[in-house]
Amino acid sequence: MTQTPLFHTAFEGHRLLAHGVLADVALAVKQAQAGHGGDAVLVFDDQTGKQVDLDLRGGDADIRKRYAAASTAAAPVSGDADAATEAAAPAPRGRGRPKLGVVPREVTLLPRHWDWLAAQPGGASVALRKLVEQARRDNEARDQRHQRQEAAYHFMASLGGNLPGFEEATRALYADDRAGFARQVAAWPADVRDYALALAWPEDAR
Repeated sequence: MTQTPLFHTAFEGHRLLAHGVLADVALAVKQAQAGHGGDAVLVFDDQTGKQVDLDLRGGDADIRKRYAAASTAAAPVSGDADAATEAAAPAPRGRGRPKLGVVPREVTLLPRHWDWLAAQPGGASVALRKLVEQARRDNEARDQRHQRQEAAYHFMASLGGNLPGFEEATRALYADDRAGFARQVAAWPADVRDYALALAWPEDAR
């Protein structure tokens, strides 16, 4: 397992204040708030676009320790995590208690569905797992696009709801119309505009 950085972004008003792991962003926010009483500072999770509340009590060491665990997340070295679990799992044990990691739950199907599943190699459970994994792969691009759109919308609603063209930009966002979205947010403050675009179309920000 490797550690994947989880990035956050802080805005002071419409100006980008800090970007990076949460511990570093939290310290930057504390410094900004101590320096002057300017615009409100908001912190956003780069994965979800949602606002994050920070606990800035104590010294710098306290804050860094508090948010160190939130700055990284475990991730597999390569490949799909479920695929790695399947590869590492022992061979099927046949009838009886499910092997470790398998969660038994009730599934309601029509008789013809059970008949078809029972005729598949490995039986119903193996066939269902294969069908679910195939559906996940087939819908991966759509699901990722929806997650990006939701992240961009959460951020826009928090910081851009009163900016010109917000409603039109939202429609373009969910239509996956990057050019139309860019036109609607062209007059927005540069940092807000660029971050919204990066959330919605991260491949263009690389």
